[in-house]
Amino acid sequence: MEKTATKAIQYRRSVRVFKKDLALDDEKVKQCLRNAVLAPTSSNLQIWEFYHITDAAILKKMTEACLGQNAAKTAQQLVVVVTRKDLWRQRAKANSNFLKKSFGDKDPKDYSKREKFALNYYQKLIPSIYTDFLGILGWFKYIVFQIIGLFRPIYKQVRNSDMRVVAHKSAGLAAQNFMISMAAIGYDTCPMEGSDTGRVKKILNIPKSAEINMVIGCGIRDENGIYGPRFRVPFEEVYKKV
Repeated sequence: MEKTATKAIQYRRSVRVFKKDLALDDEKVKQCLRNAVLAPTSSNLQIWEFYHITDAAILKKMTEACLGQNAAKTAQQLVVVVTRKDLWRQRAKANSNFLKKSFGDKDPKDYSKREKFALNYYQKLIPSIYTDFLGILGWFKYIVFQIIGLFRPIYKQVRNSDMRVVAHKSAGLAAQNFMISMAAIGYDTCPMEGSDTGRVKKILNIPKSAEINMVIGCGIRDENGIYGPRFRVPFEEVYKKV
């Protein structure tokens, strides 16, 4: 029986050492990745990819790329979360096509105001935010939006660096969905930021335009797999009721 959301969250720990003799069910891990893609994502663009590594030879190469960390060295499987900001055009078009299909077979002039707004969001607004040229256009938009922001509320995060942050936030939400789903079925994970991302891309043949969000070690926790009791700063220090 799967754990409840609260129980799964409480059970999840960053496990550094996994049992060597307990294999994972590939299909169960894949199902957890299906849960991952149900995470909220900015503008529903879903500019992410997930590499599910089970091949022993690739796992060995990845261990080196992950700087020999125990969480990679002892992992039965690895999942690499990748941001694909470069795919925004394809994903925006996919959203637009989905909307048109859901609106039914009718002439565009018969679209409702709400339907036109939804289509314009993906056909006009998203391109205006994501289009850039060597970062120059992004800075120009940033300055313009800052000036407009002096007179009314407006979205100001329009630089290339801002959109990278957006992509990684969405990928992080998906990664958490995955790890909680794994915890719910008694599987363990360890998210790793420490890796040679260039080597990871080369091993997995990931385009240079993509970025590695994190590498997640997967397995069943060893008795000594958790290095210490859970520490969190007092809740009162981070909880602000307004």
